[in-house]
Amino acid sequence: MTTTTPNLPVDLFADETLLDPYPAYKRIRDEGPVVWLDVLGCWAVARYDGVRAILEDWETFTSDKGVGLNDDVNNAIQGTLLASSPPLHDQLRGILAEPLSPRGLRTMSMDIKQRALELIEPLIDRRRFDAVTDLARVFPPTIVADLVGIPDAVRSRLIPWADAIFNMMGPPDKARTYATADLVGEQYAWLATVGTRDLAEGSWGRAIYQAAEDGRIRPDQAPTLLSAYTSAAMDTTINVLSSAILLFAEHPEQWDELRADRSLIPSAFNEVLRLESPLQFFTRVATTDVDLLGTPVSAGDRLMVVFASANRDERHWGENAAEFDITRDASDHLAFGYGMHGCVGQGLARMEAHSVFEVLADRVESFHLTGPVERRINSAIRGLDSVPVEVVTIVD
Repeated sequence: MTTTTPNLPVDLFADETLLDPYPAYKRIRDEGPVVWLDVLGCWAVARYDGVRAILEDWETFTSDKGVGLNDDVNNAIQGTLLASSPPLHDQLRGILAEPLSPRGLRTMSMDIKQRALELIEPLIDRRRFDAVTDLARVFPPTIVADLVGIPDAVRSRLIPWADAIFNMMGPPDKARTYATADLVGEQYAWLATVGTRDLAEGSWGRAIYQAAEDGRIRPDQAPTLLSAYTSAAMDTTINVLSSAILLFAEHPEQWDELRADRSLIPSAFNEVLRLESPLQFFTRVATTDVDLLGTPVSAGDRLMVVFASANRDERHWGENAAEFDITRDASDHLAFGYGMHGCVGQGLARMEAHSVFEVLADRVESFHLTGPVERRINSAIRGLDSVPVEVVTIVD
C-alpha cells in the first residue's frame, strides 16, 4: 500500500451502518475505485466497474481462500461451490445446475404460480398481513424445502441456519460474527448425518447423493452441495419479496405502473434487487501483484467486493441511482454476482418473485404500512424482520 492510496476509517459492521449502509458505501465510492480500510485490513471495491472487473477475472481474484472476512469461515467453506475455482467449481456447479436449467424450471412454472396463489389469496382476504413473516419467509422456504426434499423435522431450521452462516462472514473482532456459531454447528451436524434415504425420492437433494453414489462427485462433497441449497437458496428471494412490498407501499405510483403493464414485472424485480441488494458483499484474494484500476494490489491481499454499493454507483446508474424506478433497465445489476460465480439459483428466484408479483397485481390496488418497519441486522445480508401492511383490493 502506497502513501497515496485512499485509506478510510469506515466501520462497515457497526450496527448503525448495517441498518443504513448506503452513506458509507457512497463515501467509499467517492474516495476512489479501490480503497484501503484499516478497520478491516483489506481493500474495498465499491464502484460498479471495479466489482464487475473482479468478478470477471476469477484467476487473478480467487475465491479459493474463502469469501468472508475471517479465517474461521474461510477455512470452513474451502472446497465448496462458493469457495472454489475450476475444475472443482465446474464439477460441483454442474450437479446443482441440472434441475435449475431453463428447461427444468419451465416444468415447474405453473406449479409455482399456483402455490403463490394459494398462499397469497388468504392473506389478501385478511387485508392485513406481514410481508415478511406471512409471505416472504413462507413462500421461498417451502418451495425450496419441497424441491430439495428436506425432512419436515428440520424445515423450521433452514432460515436460522442461513442467517447464521451469513453472519459469520463478518470480521473477527465483531461479536455478531460468532454470535450464531452454534447454529452453524447445528447445521453442519445435521449435514453430517444425512444420507440418500433422508431426502425425498425424486428431489434435488437426493440427486446430489445419487451423483456421489454414481462416482460423479466424492461422497464427502455431497453434504457441502446440500448446504448450498439449505444456506443460500432462499435469502435473495425472501428479502427481495419483502423489500418489494415495502418499496411499493412507499412508492404507490410504481405499483400503479406495474399493474397497468405486467411486462414491467421482470424489470421491477431487477430494480428491487439493484436498489436493495440482499447480499452486500463477498471477498476475493489476489493471486498475483496486479494494478487494479490504477491501484497496486499485492498477491495475497484480500478485497471486499461490495455488490450492494456497485448497484447504486452513480457512475453507472446515473444521478438518480438511489431512486426506485421499475422502468429502469437494471438487467445488468450485480445482486446475483457475475461471471463464473453468478448465482446458480437465480432462475428459480426470478420465477418465484415473478409469480408473487403477478398474483398480487391481480388482486391488490395498493399497499399501506400499518406499523413500524423492522430491519434485520446481519453481517452480509440486508433484510427485514417485519413489514406490516394493509391492502386495498381491486374489487373494493
